[in-house]
Amino acid sequence: MQKYRTYIPAIIIVSVLIVSCTRDAEEELAPACTTDNMRYSTDILPIIQANCYSCHAESIATAGVILEGYDHVKARADNGDLTGVITHAAGYTPMPNNSAKLSDCDINKIKSWVENGAPDN
Repeated sequence: MQKYRTYIPAIIIVSVLIVSCTRDAEEELAPACTTDNMRYSTDILPIIQANCYSCHAESIATAGVILEGYDHVKARADNGDLTGVITHAAGYTPMPNNSAKLSDCDINKIKSWVENGAPDN
């Protein structure tokens, strides 16, 4: 039994090192979130379509909010509603409703696009 007690700490240390190295490698392989030069058509619209259209397409317009079409999204971007709801800021209804919050990357993409004037590009 004494023989095994000397191996247990070594096994624990080696296990911790292996797990920490594996996590580092996974983080390095994960794609970075790029928020420079966000384009409505290729970066923002897919996020809106995937997360907002089920309730805010023109034919549905839950709570009178339409996010289908650039002009509708631009209006919500300009008045601060878009950023407020997706960041779950105080005073805004958190969106998407009854769903997980958007990823930090998607939120940062939208915020960057809004901060740059929400261009129709």
